[in-house]
Amino acid sequence: MRTEQQIKQFKLWIKILSIAIPVAVAALFGIKIEGVDLSFLPPIYATINGLTALLLILALISIKSRKINLHKIFVHMALVFSVLFLLSYVAYHITSESTPYKGTLPYLYYFILISHIVLSIVVIPLVLFTYLYAWQGDYAKHKKMTRFSFPIWLYVATTGVIVYLMISPYYESL
Repeated sequence: MRTEQQIKQFKLWIKILSIAIPVAVAALFGIKIEGVDLSFLPPIYATINGLTALLLILALISIKSRKINLHKIFVHMALVFSVLFLLSYVAYHITSESTPYKGTLPYLYYFILISHIVLSIVVIPLVLFTYLYAWQGDYAKHKKMTRFSFPIWLYVATTGVIVYLMISPYYESL
C-alpha cells in the first residue's frame, strides 16, 4: 500500500493533468510553426492509436486469463503509446493546416470526430484514476473504474483510426 501523502499527490497530479492536457492541446491549435513539414505523422499516429487499441484488448485478455504481470505490461505499453500519440498529434497540428472532410458521409464523420474528441478529454482522469487504484493496491476500485475507463479508452483509440481513415484521402488535396 502507498502512503496517504503519495496518494494525495497522485490525485492532485491527475486533476492537474486532466485540465492541463486538453487546455494545452486546444491552445496549441492556435500556434502554427511555418517551414516544418510533419505531413508524414498522421499515418504514424493513427497506427499508434490502432496499436493502443490492440494493447488494451491484450490487457483485457491477459487479466481474464489471470496473467497479471502480462496485463500490467500491456497497460503500461498502452499508456506509453497514448502519450506518443498525443505528442505526434500535437506536433502535426501545430505545423499543418486542418484538413477539411470532403467525403460523402459528413454527419457520420463529424459524429465520430466529435465523440472522439470529447471522450479523449473524459478518458484522461478515468484512466489515471483507474491506474491509481491499481498502483495503491485497491483492486476492487480498480476493477470498478475499469468498467468505465476501458471501453472509453478503447473507443477513443479505435475512433482515432477511423477518423484518420475517413480524412486521409483529403490530405493531399489541400
